[in-house]
Amino acid sequence: MPDPERPEGPGGYDPVGPRPHEAVSPTGQGGPMDLALEEAESVEGIEKDGPPGGTGPGEKPRSLWSDAWHQLRRNPVFVISSLMILFLVIISIWPQLIASGDPLQCDLSKSQQGSSPGHPFGYDTQGCDVYTRTVYGARASITVGVCATFGAALLGSLLGGLAGFFGGWGDALLSRVADIFFGIPVVLGGLVFLSVVTSTTVWPVVGFIVLLGWPQIARIGRGSVITAKQNDYVQAARALGAGNGRMMLRHVAPNAIAPVIVVATIALGTYIALEATLSFLGVGLRPPTVSWGIDISNAASQIRNAPHMLLWPAGALSLTVLAFIMLGDAVRDALDPKLR
Repeated sequence: MPDPERPEGPGGYDPVGPRPHEAVSPTGQGGPMDLALEEAESVEGIEKDGPPGGTGPGEKPRSLWSDAWHQLRRNPVFVISSLMILFLVIISIWPQLIASGDPLQCDLSKSQQGSSPGHPFGYDTQGCDVYTRTVYGARASITVGVCATFGAALLGSLLGGLAGFFGGWGDALLSRVADIFFGIPVVLGGLVFLSVVTSTTVWPVVGFIVLLGWPQIARIGRGSVITAKQNDYVQAARALGAGNGRMMLRHVAPNAIAPVIVVATIALGTYIALEATLSFLGVGLRPPTVSWGIDISNAASQIRNAPHMLLWPAGALSLTVLAFIMLGDAVRDALDPKLR
C-alpha cells in the first residue's frame, strides 16, 4: 500500500529512496553494491549491540577505576600476588591458625637440630622452633610495611599535592627540603637515627621509614597534580567560580591519585626489605620482637652448620617482597592506559 507521506514519481519511481531496512536485493556478483550492503549491515550491528569490549547502549561508560578493576581481574599476576598477600595478612593477624607453638619458647638441648615431626623447619641456635618464628615474623614485617607506607603516602601526597596546586614559594621550599632528604643514605641514616632509640616496638622503625619515604611520594604527587590542574574540566570549574578546596577534592585529587597508589604499592615491599635490613644490622627491631630480619641476623654466622635457620625466614621475606612488587606492577599496568 503506498505511503501518502512518500510521493511516487511516474511509473512507481520513489524519488526519496528506500526506507531504512527496506529490502535491497544483493546482485550476487560480488560487486561494489554487495560490499556496500555488507558494510552497512556490519555498522548496523555495531550500533545495535555496542562496540566489542565496550559498554552497550544505555549503559554508563566505565570510569578509570572501574576499567582498571576490569583489567586487574583478568591479570594472573594480580590474582596470584593478591592471594599471596591475603595469606600473609591472615597469618600476621592470626598466626595461631597454622602455628600452635610459642615463638619465644626454646629448648637448648635441641639447638640447631634439623626437621622433626611437628617441627618441619628445625630449630635455631637457641633451640626455638624455626617454623613458628617464621610464621610469627610476618606480623612485624607486615605491620611495619603497611604503617610506613600509609604514613609516607599520606604525608607525601598531602604536601606534594598542596605544593603542586598552589605553587609559589611553598613549592620551591618543598622541592629543596625533598632534595635534602634524597641526599641522606637510607641505611646510614637508619644506623644513626635508630641507634639512639631504645624502644623494642615497631614504631621507631615506622617513623624513620616515613621520615625518609615521604619525599619520593611527594614528588610524584606534585607532578601529578600539576598535570591534572591544567585539564579543561579544572579550568571550567575555576571559571564557574569553584573554590580551591572544591577543585582540589572533587576534580584534581581523584585524577591525580593513581600514580601515588602505584608508587606506594611498590614501595611497601621495599619498606619491608628495609626493615629486615635494619633489623639484620641490629638497629631495627630488637628482641623479644619476632622478626625475619632478627632471625636472619642470628642465622648468618651458622649458615654452614645449620643452613635451615637462614633459608626459611629469608625465603619468607623474599616471597613477601616479591608479592608486593608484583601487585604494584599489575596496578601500574591497569592504571596507565599507555601500557595496555
